Amino acid sequence: MKIGRLLLRLVVGGLFVGHGTQKLFGWFGGYGLDATAEAFEKMGMRPGRRNAVAAGAAEAGGGALLVLGLETPFAASVLTATMITAIHRVHASKGPWVTNGGYEYNLVLIAAVLALAEVGPGPLSLDGALGTERHGPHWALAALLTGALGAVGAHVAAAAQPAPPDRGLEGAQETPAAAEAGS
Repeated sequence: MKIGRLLLRLVVGGLFVGHGTQKLFGWFGGYGLDATAEAFEKMGMRPGRRNAVAAGAAEAGGGALLVLGLETPFAASVLTATMITAIHRVHASKGPWVTNGGYEYNLVLIAAVLALAEVGPGPLSLDGALGTERHGPHWALAALLTGALGAVGAHVAAAAQPAPPDRGLEGAQETPAAAEAGS
C-alpha cells in the first residue's frame, strides 16, 4: 500500500496543482486569472477576482501538499471546500454524470482526498519522514466538515456582495473560462 498511496497523492495532487495554476496563471491550457475572475463573477462568486485567487490557491496549494504528503487532512479540507463549491455553482444542476457536465468527477476527487485523510499519506511522504502524520476516521470527518464549512462560507461571502450592474447583451455570452472555472 506504500506505492498505492504515493501514486494516488501524485496523480490527484498533481491534477489539482494543474487546475489551480490554470486559474491563476493560465498554465496547461487554462484561461488565467482575469478570465477566471470574470467567469466567477458570472457564476455569482463575487468578487470574482478574490474568489478566483482563493480557488486557484486552494487547488494549487492543496494539491502541492498532497503531492508532498504534508498536512494531508488540511489539504483534504481545502480541496473538499473547493469541490463542494464547484458542485454547487457549476455542476449540481446538470446531474451526476460528467458527460452532461455533472459532478461525478468532483465527488471522486472528494472521496480520494478524504480517503487519504483517513489512511494517511504513508511512509513515502514528508509527514511520514518527519513523524508528523495525522490520519484516521476522525481526521477524514474533520476534513469533510471543515471543507463543507469552507464551501458554505464562500457561498455566504459571495451572496453578501452586490451584483454588478446589468450590462445587457454585452455580458450575455459565456466565456470559455466559465466552463473550466468550476472544475
